Amino acid sequence: MRLAKVAYDSSRPGRALTVRDVMTTRVVTTSPDDSVASAAAAMVRQKVGSALILQSRFLAGILTERDVLRAAASGNDLTNSPVSAWMTKDPEQASPGTTIEDALQLMLLHGFRHLPVMEGREVRGVVSLRDLAAARITRQTSRR
Repeated sequence: MRLAKVAYDSSRPGRALTVRDVMTTRVVTTSPDDSVASAAAAMVRQKVGSALILQSRFLAGILTERDVLRAAASGNDLTNSPVSAWMTKDPEQASPGTTIEDALQLMLLHGFRHLPVMEGREVRGVVSLRDLAAARITRQTSRR
């Protein structure tokens, strides 16, 4: 089970939920030179669907389950195939204050399931479509 936080502040019923309320802070990170196999293994160990690719301390890309599947289907040896060959470079990102509605719209518009959460140049977490859906369901249930 994921450790994503799903929060609803019942003391402030009009407040829009933000990415900060629902993101997971347990983030797998790797470098562009690491192998796809090692990145995928770390994702499996941590039970997450993406890894953030850091060059020094800066976000260079994101590798998702879909990317790993594409790499596997290519027939390449994933123990020797670098993450940089399969990652999405300079991915879209959200800030902790982005509303869940805005994050959801961005993800659906571009067709991705994971969004890095950045504050300035610092990685704060990752938000997934599942996190956003869970927050909406929890919020609607809490209102009843």
